[in-house]
Amino acid sequence: MIDKCRAILSKPFFHDFRTLLGLWLLLPVIAAVMKLHSCNNFLIFRGVFWHAWRQSSLYALYPQEHGDCNHYGPFFSLVIEPFAVTPLFVGLLLWCVALSMFLYLAIRHSQFTRRQQLFLLWFCAHELLTALFMQQFNVAIAAGILLSYYCVEKEKDFWAAFFIMLGAFVKLYGIVGLAFFFFSRHKAKFAASLLFWAVVMLVLPMAVFGPGYIIGQYQEWYASLTAKNLDNMFGGGTNISLLGLVRKVSRCSTYSDLWLIVPGLLLFALPYLRLRQYGSMAFRQTLLASVLMFVVLFSTGSESSGYIIAFVGIVVWYTAAPWQRTPWDVGLLIFAFVLSSLSPSDLFPAYLRREWVQPYALKALPVVLIWLKLCYEMTTKDYTLAYGNK
Repeated sequence: MIDKCRAILSKPFFHDFRTLLGLWLLLPVIAAVMKLHSCNNFLIFRGVFWHAWRQSSLYALYPQEHGDCNHYGPFFSLVIEPFAVTPLFVGLLLWCVALSMFLYLAIRHSQFTRRQQLFLLWFCAHELLTALFMQQFNVAIAAGILLSYYCVEKEKDFWAAFFIMLGAFVKLYGIVGLAFFFFSRHKAKFAASLLFWAVVMLVLPMAVFGPGYIIGQYQEWYASLTAKNLDNMFGGGTNISLLGLVRKVSRCSTYSDLWLIVPGLLLFALPYLRLRQYGSMAFRQTLLASVLMFVVLFSTGSESSGYIIAFVGIVVWYTAAPWQRTPWDVGLLIFAFVLSSLSPSDLFPAYLRREWVQPYALKALPVVLIWLKLCYEMTTKDYTLAYGNK
C-alpha cells in the first residue's frame, strides 16, 4: 500500500507547479461561492473602508450590517478598499483569490528548494481552504512573514521592513518579522527602513481620511484589542493556542498568561546565542519556522483560520533539517494534519470536535509538541554539517 501511494505521488502531475497553481486558484473560488451568503468576516472588512469614508467608528458594533466588530488597524481601510468598492460577490471572490495568490507567490519566490515548495503547497492546501472559508487576513500574514525573511536573505532590507510594517499596522502579528533583524547584513538600513514605512503607513490614512479621525481610531483600536484579549480567555473560537490550551484544560482564570509567555520567549530566544549557526541556511530557515509557530501559539487571539501561519512553519521545520527525519517526526507531522488541520472540517468526527477539540483548544496541541521539539533541535543540533555557510 505504501509503495502504491509513493508511486502515485511520484507521478509528474503531483510535481507540476501548474497543478498546484490551478488548485490554489480553485480553492478561493470554492470558498467564495460556498460562503457568499455567510461571509461575515468579509462584511466586517468591507465595512472598515466605508465606515472610514463616512468618518464613523471602525470598532463599533453594526448589527444591521454584520455580526461582531472589526479588530484590524486603521491602515486596513486602504488595504481593503479595492475589494470594498466592487459588488459583494466580486469583492469576496477577488479578496479570496488575492489572499491565496499572495501566499502562493511568497512560497514560489522564496529560497526554498523545489521539494520544499511542493511540500508546502500540498500540505497547506487544506489549511488554506479553512482560512479562506473565514476570509481571514491570516493568509496574508503568513505570506508577509515569508517575504520579510526572504528579503532579509536577499539583502533587500527596505522591502523586508515594508512587509513587517504592513503586517504590524493591519494585525500586529507581522511585527514578529523583527526576529530576522539579527540575520540582516545592513542593520542600520533595516532600522531606518522600518521607521520610514512606519511613518508612511501612519500618515497615509491621515492623508485620505484626516489626521484627527485616524488618531482617534488608533485610540479606539487599542481599547478594542484590550477588551478582546479579555473576551478571548475562554472563547470557543478564539485563544486556540498554547495559552488557550493550558487555560481551557485547567479552567483557571486567575493566573497571568505571562507565566507561559515569558518562558516561551526565553525558549524562542535561546537559539540566538548560537552565533556560529547563523551561517547555516538550515538554521535560519528553522528560526523562520519557529517564528511562524510562535506567533500563533502565544496569542490569545489565535483562531482556527490562523493556523495557515503555523502550518507553513511546520513544513519548514520538517524539510529544513539537514539530517534524516525520524519516524517520530513523521508521526508528529501526521498528528498535526489530522488533529490541527482536519478537526474543523466534516472529515473529522463531529462528536470529538464538539466535545474535546473545540472546548480544550486541542488544535494547538500538535503544533505545541512540534515547536518544543524544534526549540530542542535548535539549541542542541549542528545545522552546519550538511549545509555549510551560505
